[in-house]
Amino acid sequence: MTEYQVIDSRETVIRDGTIKLHGPEGFEGMRRAGQLAASILDAIVPLMQPGVTTAEIDDKVRELTLAGGAVPATLGYRGYTHSCCISINHVVCHGIPSDKALKDGDIVNVDVTPLLDGWHGDTSRMYLIGDVPLKARRLVDVTYECLMIGIEKAQPGARLGDIGAAIEEHARQFRYGVVREFCGHGVGRLFHDAPEVVHAATAGTGPELRPGMFFTIEPMINLGRPWVKLLKDGWTAVTRDKSLSAQFEHSIGITEDGNEIFTVSPTGLHKPPYE
Repeated sequence: MTEYQVIDSRETVIRDGTIKLHGPEGFEGMRRAGQLAASILDAIVPLMQPGVTTAEIDDKVRELTLAGGAVPATLGYRGYTHSCCISINHVVCHGIPSDKALKDGDIVNVDVTPLLDGWHGDTSRMYLIGDVPLKARRLVDVTYECLMIGIEKAQPGARLGDIGAAIEEHARQFRYGVVREFCGHGVGRLFHDAPEVVHAATAGTGPELRPGMFFTIEPMINLGRPWVKLLKDGWTAVTRDKSLSAQFEHSIGITEDGNEIFTVSPTGLHKPPYE
């Protein structure tokens, strides 16, 4: 049976399997963290071009995070040594920044989580590098649609499974695979918390969505089959069939009459092309 816990934003919280319910202070904290995260993804648009290395992008994310009064939540998380994750082409998620340079035709996901005043603003966005083939652009567009369709289903009184069911139904229209090994998650004072937000699910199942819940929706959609494998570095997940993969992520809060997206781009750069 699902347990819910009303949270005082000043108290220490632990990952204990309960779904946290937050009040006005929590919403305000997540707005600030989410807007910083979104502004970072806006600010790196000029870097997303052929020849720029993923290490350079990571350095810029760290610089912008610190300048915003936050710290990168990924830095030192379970031994991770970078300020963001950068996943290119067939990398599904958790790509590690390196001296690898972006190439013309790449599709790239950058995932950032600034920790600002105790709150995690978790979001990711796709970027198109140079002249990207139509099939890759279409995958990116549909993945963004999957995210927004899932968010539309995140209403008070709905079930968590409604989100994944809607995402899977949309992706299947294009014969795309929906990754199951990785999912969205509760967020707030903790980086990762209950509930798990599965992106391929059955409608009407799972915990009830209640006002005050904070979580991410972050569908990973593959051009081919949904299956992934983890590389030897222990972080990088790639498609088993080497097909392209795309992902978008927002952090949201359930309100009394709907939901609030904390990580909306402040300059309208919601999905590429960012012109």
